Amino acid sequence: VQLQASGGGLVQAGGSLRLSCSASGFAFDDDYTIGWFRQAPGKEREGVSCISSSDGSAAYADSVKGRFTISNDNAKNTVYLQMNSLKPEDTGAYYCAADFVLLPQYCIVHDSKMDYWGKGTQVTVSS
Repeated sequence: VQLQASGGGLVQAGGSLRLSCSASGFAFDDDYTIGWFRQAPGKEREGVSCISSSDGSAAYADSVKGRFTISNDNAKNTVYLQMNSLKPEDTGAYYCAADFVLLPQYCIVHDSKMDYWGKGTQVTVSS
């Protein structure tokens, strides 16, 4: 399994970005969860949002609820994270990860248990 995150950049507070996570190596009938995680300088990595490939159920960190939306396009093996109303505290390196066991609500809080990780994409929100 390989994951590639993209779409990061520099944006002003209140702006929007859409991150993409392209996945490969899954079988067409695999059930898995893909999550977005972020890490700001000097801070621990935290879960942002996770989604199930089988039913599209999703979970969000409280800090992003109502502002971020996760979605998946199984035909393209791509998961998106639409980020609106961005704040300076959203700044960080964003990573996508996948797991065949964890459900979205557990993926959010158990990032260390995610089995597959991609390289990050930097999001910087200026005030």
